[in-house]
Amino acid sequence: MPTDIEIAQAATLQKILPLAQRTLDLPEEALSPYGHYKAKLGLEHLPALSGRKNGHLILVTAISPTPPGEGKTTTTVGLGDGLNHIGKKAMICLREPSLGPCFGMKGGAAGGGRAQIVPMEDINLHFTGDFHAIALANNLLAALIDNHIHHGNALGIDVRRISWRRVVDMNDRALRDITVALGGPGNGYPRQDGFDIVVASEVMAILCLATSLEDLKRRLGNIVIGSTADKRPVTARELKADGAMAALLKDALAPNLVQTLEGNLAFVHGGPFANIAHGCNSVIATQTALKLADYVVTEAGFGADLGAEKFMDIKCRKAGLQPSCAVIVATVRALKYHGGADAKKPGSDTLQALEIGLANLGRHIENVHQHYGLPAIVSINRFDADTAEEIALIEAYCQARGVRCVLATHWAEGGAGAAELARAVVAQCEQGGACAASLYEDALPLADKIRAIASKVYRAGEVVFEPKADAQLQDWQNAGWGQLPVCIAKTQYSFSSDASLRGAPEGHVLRVREVRLAAGAEFVVAICGDIMTMPGLPKVPSAERIDVDAQGRISGLF
Repeated sequence: MPTDIEIAQAATLQKILPLAQRTLDLPEEALSPYGHYKAKLGLEHLPALSGRKNGHLILVTAISPTPPGEGKTTTTVGLGDGLNHIGKKAMICLREPSLGPCFGMKGGAAGGGRAQIVPMEDINLHFTGDFHAIALANNLLAALIDNHIHHGNALGIDVRRISWRRVVDMNDRALRDITVALGGPGNGYPRQDGFDIVVASEVMAILCLATSLEDLKRRLGNIVIGSTADKRPVTARELKADGAMAALLKDALAPNLVQTLEGNLAFVHGGPFANIAHGCNSVIATQTALKLADYVVTEAGFGADLGAEKFMDIKCRKAGLQPSCAVIVATVRALKYHGGADAKKPGSDTLQALEIGLANLGRHIENVHQHYGLPAIVSINRFDADTAEEIALIEAYCQARGVRCVLATHWAEGGAGAAELARAVVAQCEQGGACAASLYEDALPLADKIRAIASKVYRAGEVVFEPKADAQLQDWQNAGWGQLPVCIAKTQYSFSSDASLRGAPEGHVLRVREVRLAAGAEFVVAICGDIMTMPGLPKVPSAERIDVDAQGRISGLF
C-alpha cells in the first residue's frame, strides 16, 4: 500500500492561478504565485468580497486524541472533497503544519491517503515562509527589549519581570530555560530567558486573529513584554517595535491558497497549537472563504474540549463567526483505547473496551450540543479492520443520543468516500437549528472563566491556582484585562490535565501553575498540569526517517 507522501507525489496537480480564477472567479492580479501550485491572495483584494453573502461554516472536531489517531485533518479534507463531489461549492480552511511535530512525532499534517492537500512536502516544510516571518517578528521584539536595556533602559524595564520569550519552530527542550547576554558588558545585561515553539507564540495568535493589516499592527503594539519595578506594564508600542514587526508580517498575513488531490481549493494559513494556543486557522482565511464558497469546512485542533472550545470562545467570539454545525471525528481503535485497550497487550482491544470508550465520544457530543449550541454529526473514520458489530455499537450509541452517525472512507476513496457525510452536513445546514454560544460572558472574572471551562467542559471537581498565578490573575483583573477570554493550555490526551486519565473522567483537579497575558492577541493563557510551551523530541523522532535523494525527492513525511 502506498504511503501518504507516495500518493501525493504521484498526483497530477493543477496550476493554482488558472484553477483559482476558474473556480473562485478571482482576477489574476489578486493572486501572488509561490511557484506553480501555491499562491497568496492579496489583502488589497479582500474588500471587494465584502458584499457577498456568507456560506455555511462547518467545524470539524474530534474525540480526545490517542496514539492510534483519529484523522481529523484527513476528514476535513475528505469532507471538503465530498461536498464538491456531490455538486456543492465548498472550500477548506486548515492550519499550516509546524516543523516541531513534523520532525517529532507526527511526521506531517496535510491529511492522509486520498484526502490530502498538496503540494504535501511544501506545506509540511517551509511552505510560503509564514512561520519564518512570525519567528523573526517575535525575535525582533526580543532583541529590541535587550537592546533598549543595554542602551540605558529609558522605560525602566525590570529585567526580573520580562515576560517576552524567544521562539523557534522546532521541538528543542534544551532551550526551555536559558540565560542570555553572557560574555561581558558588550553583550548586554545577563538575564533568565527561554524559548517557546513558534506555534505557541503570541505573534502567531495575533496573525490568526487579526482582521486587517491595521488591526495586526494595533495588536502587535498592544503586546505586553513585561513591566517596570512598580509593575507598570510595558508594551511593544513603547519600544517602537510594532511598525517593524508588522512590516515583517505584511506578506504572511495574506492567506495561502493550495488544492486537494481532487483539485478543490483550500486556504492553509496560520498554525497555533490547540493544546497551548487557540488552535484555529486565521480569521482572514475563514472570512474570505465564506465569501467565496457556499460551504466552508474548517478544523480546530485536538479534541472538542480544546479546539472546539477555543474556536467558539476565542475565534468566533472575536470574529463574529456563526458555524452551522460540527462534525465529531472518531475511530473504532481510538475509542477502544479510551476504553482501556493497549497495543502492547494483545486481546485488549475488545468490544467491551469499545463500549467503555464510547463515554469519551458521549462527553464531546454533550459539550458540543449543550455548551457550544451546535448540531453535531459523528463521523466514523473507517479502517479495514473495523467489524460490522463494532460499527453497529457506535451507531446505536449515537442514535440513543439523537445524533446522526456516518461512516466515511475518504482515506481510501477521497471525496466519494465522504459523499454520505457531505449529504448529512448539507441536510443539517439546510435544516438550521445552530445557536452558536459562548461558554461564559465577557464580564465574568478571569479566574471564574477558567473555572467555567474546567467544570462545564472538563467536568473537573476543583481548580487549584498556584499562588503566583492567582495573584497575577487578580492584578490583570484590576488593570482592566478582565474582559478578555481565556485560553487553557493542557494535555490534549485527556479531559483532565493528567494525560493518563482516558475516557470521560470526572471530579479531577485542574492545577493552574502559570498564567500569561497575551494583550495583543486579546486573551489570557492558563498553563495547567505539566504542559510545556516548548515540546521535546521523542526517543525516535520522525526526523530520523525523513530524507531527500539526489533528484530532490523527499521521503519519510507522512
